[in-house]
Amino acid sequence: MPALNLTPAQRADLRSAAHALNPVVLIGADGLTPAVLKEIDGALKAHELIKVRVFGDERDTRVAIYESICDQLGAAPVQHIGKLLVLYRPTPDEKPMPVRARSGGTGATVKGRAPRTVTVVKTSTNAGRRPTVKKVTVAGNERMTAGGIVKRAKKRQTSVKRQRND
Repeated sequence: MPALNLTPAQRADLRSAAHALNPVVLIGADGLTPAVLKEIDGALKAHELIKVRVFGDERDTRVAIYESICDQLGAAPVQHIGKLLVLYRPTPDEKPMPVRARSGGTGATVKGRAPRTVTVVKTSTNAGRRPTVKKVTVAGNERMTAGGIVKRAKKRQTSVKRQRND
């Protein structure tokens, strides 16, 4: 029994995501060795979704290898087609970043974001022309609209109830 169960919809999404992947690990004639398991574990930590190619003609052997990989590494079986196995194991959630304490005074300033480069793609009104692509630097006090226009960031609106409680 695999350690991780997926719904059919999740499995379908993962199958479509794995379609373009190439096999990361190859299992040869020696079968499932500790070194191969370690390599698969490292690939799952790095990529979450991987393909494994098993060189062997016996389907029963490939199924046994597939099940043992899933059991030993806590991965979910996504797909088994021929000699290709698709495995998925989500990375453990990272701890959320600690929230910086703000000063309690009314004149407390909140630091903005750092400047960042954004790629803006605007489609042309003429169907035969290419879309225009521009790289724009957006400062911390600015935001991008859906139309690709840079505007000043709006001050966050506080609720009326919260203002009365303070």
